[in-house]
Amino acid sequence: MRKFRAIAFASLIGLAFAHGQVWAQDADDDDDDKPAATEQAAPAAAEKPTRASKDVPELILGTKEDQFTANQKDFELIAGQGYRWKITAAGGLEYKFHTDLFRNVWNNQIVINDLEVHMNGAPAWLEFDADGTIQVQFTTIRPGVYTWSVPDLADKGMKGTITIK
Repeated sequence: MRKFRAIAFASLIGLAFAHGQVWAQDADDDDDDKPAATEQAAPAAAEKPTRASKDVPELILGTKEDQFTANQKDFELIAGQGYRWKITAAGGLEYKFHTDLFRNVWNNQIVINDLEVHMNGAPAWLEFDADGTIQVQFTTIRPGVYTWSVPDLADKGMKGTITIK
């Protein structure tokens, strides 16, 4: 039994010294911090996903003055990030909002007037029979460029893109 204790103690001491050497190497700062000429430095402005959901700028379909306008056409998101996106109909028409984004994200819920819809799959489209707001909560999964449109009004400019980087 003494032999076993001696071997265990020697192993423990050996591990402690090995970790001490690794820590000393990690703290070693005698090299310059500049990337080598062949290395590509990551862009400083590259956004990384966070654990908290972010708000996508609200998409407003139509106005009282122009029923065929959208306040923003293109959106940029990052893969792996949770988002909340308010989509509002304000033009007094019936708008059928369609996007291929819904089939390429993890859909958390859809909120309409504080009522939540939880799904086990993607919605086919969002339909506004009257002015109002629908909030979609999702997590981006697949990078790519996706389209959104109001199909019957796309030729009047009610379309755009959603880019996931």
